[in-house]
Amino acid sequence: MRLYLLPLTSSRTLLYSQRLNIATTNKQGLTDKVTKRATKLWAGWEAKESGWQKKVVEYGNYALRRIPYEEWGLKSVPPISARRKDDELKGKEKIELVYPNNIIPTTKAEQVVGTLATERDALHKRKLLWCLIGMPISAPFALVPIIPNLPFFYLVYRAWSHWRALEGGKHLRFLLDNKLLALSPSKLLDDIYTPLIPDNVAQTPSRPALGDVDPLKGKSEAVVVDQILLSQADGQRVAQALQVPELGVEVERAIWQVNHAKKAKEDEAVGKTDSDASKDKEKPSNSDDGERR
Repeated sequence: MRLYLLPLTSSRTLLYSQRLNIATTNKQGLTDKVTKRATKLWAGWEAKESGWQKKVVEYGNYALRRIPYEEWGLKSVPPISARRKDDELKGKEKIELVYPNNIIPTTKAEQVVGTLATERDALHKRKLLWCLIGMPISAPFALVPIIPNLPFFYLVYRAWSHWRALEGGKHLRFLLDNKLLALSPSKLLDDIYTPLIPDNVAQTPSRPALGDVDPLKGKSEAVVVDQILLSQADGQRVAQALQVPELGVEVERAIWQVNHAKKAKEDEAVGKTDSDASKDKEKPSNSDDGERR
């Protein structure tokens, strides 16, 4: 397994886990079978030119795009089983941590991983609980024969997603507690990031979005002071340089969310300024009315 730390802004970092040397086997677990079947069904609906299936796919893809990139990152880390734990402790599986040393110093790399592993724990536990509560409530919608019980399946997926994120964080904490990460600063990433770093940006963007903050709503103060480091094109360069094609999708989604959050915060600030200006204009008129009386 190889872990990547990719700074997106001056204070937010994307974590991604690449699984290496995946053994191929004809025997599939239940999770693999369900995932394969769901993927095939989704692809079939996506191929349709119109109809409710096509609409479901469009709304579904938009909803998936809004799932915080921190959650996707934790989900990319495989759950830790007893066998995997034993293999990692015995050194049978090397876990490499790749990062740009010109932004994340080697002395801070593990701290960044620790922050990303624990920052959203409370959020995922809370939302997992709400999904579990909502599932039996939405189950009766299955009696409607026209369309599948979409609310129920959505809650099932989100419950699984939060569980996977929690398991990913647990795996990362295990690696940190047992000093199993092999730090590997990347010159390739240094070369990509060097021209992108503003002069006033400090090292170690170790703080992800706050635990209970939706990055798409722009409520975090970090968005105000953040300087975005990567663009969509830069994300593709990173994926190509590291020869990890699937990483391009993760970076693209994360950058979209960061840009969306920044725009939302700017719009909110403009709206507040306009509101304050309107109130200031009203004050003199109220004063004049009082004098006339």
